[in-house]
Amino acid sequence: MDVEAFYIVVLVSTALVLLAALSSLLAFRFGAPLLLLFLGIGLLAGVDGLGIEFSNNYLAYILGSIALAVILFDSGFGTPIQAFKLAAIPSLTLASVGVLMTAALVGFAATWLLNFSWLEGMLLGSIVASTDAAAVFFLLRIGGINIRDKVRSTLEVESGTNDPMAIFLTIVLVELLASGEGYSGINLSMLALFIEEMGLGVILGMLGGMMIAQVVSRLDTDRGLTPIFVLGLAMLVFAFTGAVGGSGFLAVYVAGIYAGNRKLPGLAAIKRFQDGMTWLAQIIMFLVLGLLATPSQFPAIILPAVALALFLIFVARPLAVWLSLLPYDYTQQEIGFVAWVGLRGAVSILLAIMPILGGLPNGHVYFNVAFIIVLVSLLVQGWTIKPVAKKLGLIIPPRMGAVDKVEIDLPGSANHELLAYRVIKDSPVLRGERIPRWATPSLVIRDGKSLRYQYAGRLRENDLVYLFIVPSYARLLDRLFASKAPVDEDDADFFGAFALSPIRPAADLDAAYGPGLLNESEKGLTIAELMKQRLGGKADYADRVRLGSIILIVRDLDDQDHISSVGMSLEAVEPAITLPIFINMRDIIQRIRDRFKGRHVPEPAHVGRVPESDENAREKHG
Repeated sequence: MDVEAFYIVVLVSTALVLLAALSSLLAFRFGAPLLLLFLGIGLLAGVDGLGIEFSNNYLAYILGSIALAVILFDSGFGTPIQAFKLAAIPSLTLASVGVLMTAALVGFAATWLLNFSWLEGMLLGSIVASTDAAAVFFLLRIGGINIRDKVRSTLEVESGTNDPMAIFLTIVLVELLASGEGYSGINLSMLALFIEEMGLGVILGMLGGMMIAQVVSRLDTDRGLTPIFVLGLAMLVFAFTGAVGGSGFLAVYVAGIYAGNRKLPGLAAIKRFQDGMTWLAQIIMFLVLGLLATPSQFPAIILPAVALALFLIFVARPLAVWLSLLPYDYTQQEIGFVAWVGLRGAVSILLAIMPILGGLPNGHVYFNVAFIIVLVSLLVQGWTIKPVAKKLGLIIPPRMGAVDKVEIDLPGSANHELLAYRVIKDSPVLRGERIPRWATPSLVIRDGKSLRYQYAGRLRENDLVYLFIVPSYARLLDRLFASKAPVDEDDADFFGAFALSPIRPAADLDAAYGPGLLNESEKGLTIAELMKQRLGGKADYADRVRLGSIILIVRDLDDQDHISSVGMSLEAVEPAITLPIFINMRDIIQRIRDRFKGRHVPEPAHVGRVPESDENAREKHG
């Protein structure tokens, strides 16, 4: 390549990256799936668009794998350990059993839609079996969808851990088809290989996370180099694990979770750097995969590919999710939402390159079919996540309004954080609430002038206040400096029409709406204790507990995460899902018991409101 050609390649590549970055403005404004725009720009610039010819499958696979490792590390780095613990077991079930079931169901459909053999269909199913971490994390964290932590954590942990299973299945099936062994090549050694890959991934990921935390904590270097060390060490974990036969993608995700939950120096700078690198990785990955595609080949397989995409969205994914989450205590609406948020993205297109690299006959068919499935998934699911969440009643009102906050790094391993809050209109601190004693205000910036807090007097709107605090208390100060949470007309529906005291005896509910709501061991509990016990020992904001025809809702928690306010709703609305689907095992057993007892079984419902005309009900509750 001569010098002039080199500069042309750099010019075109930079222009495409900038165009993709600018397209984010369009996506945020009109709610378009941003990753679909990145993919579309790659298609428009490719061989059937502007004419840029890119056909290096091996290079695309390498670039895509590195970009995916960067995205997974950042995904893990931004996942609180509490969120991981909250949803680890059901998420890992989805990431293993769920992926296997999805692959098998799609494989079955592919055998008669594409005239594939069973192994060929299973290969295609494995390629599209995993959800895309980039798409899921973007839509949930940046898309402004405020749902319960349990559901959000389940989706995020699943998307971060299900890629290794899909990659393993794809590699094994490509090798079986390429060698011609077929079914005879399937043996127990494959199971041992899978356990080895996943085990090494978890172990080396934990060790890698410890290494990152130790090295960065002891590193005495320029702050600007710290984020580079973190990302470089993460890529070292990824590459080393893959080289010794483990799952590098699982390892880098686990390393991210461990390192991200340690107190690292320069943590704010690391997160900002990671955000930028993740955006760049997503843009490069989707652009390269878009350039690799040849849309003129799509018409030959468009109908069966779209049919497979719809089968995946409406049959395979929902069935796999339902069966995987059946043993766990998820509501009908929650299982339905998890089933819908099964976006396919760059990972599926990346895996679709492997049949081509493995030299399989009609390798491009896998790639083109997978590409169309991803396009349909991003169009259908990516554009409807928020409406579906709202329809299912899963969008919860914000606990507090906006907070204008900046974290400022302190040198070394300081035990305190320095935070800067801008005083917002209608915030509690502006209404006279005092700053707690455990927070140490040091400086107030007012109209561009620096004032010591002691001499600043009463805080005013737009003041910038600097405080030293213990890191674990940051969220408590957030409430103090937050504006009023926006009030939605549906809040009363969500949190119930009546307020109950959490210290009220739970036996009162059984007396008023029973008998039979509580068992004998529960009658001596308070309402708060009953709810906490029914919720598995930990209550969260907007959690709900169903007792016969009433629903108890956690309206608020105090500083120690104890229930401080409870709402109650009577069933007076239609259920969000009227079909008998996505019911968990506990509800199925209860329905069977109720049928044998001859009792009427109400359909699962989301929170409703007592009609305003029902004066008797209002008098009953005071």
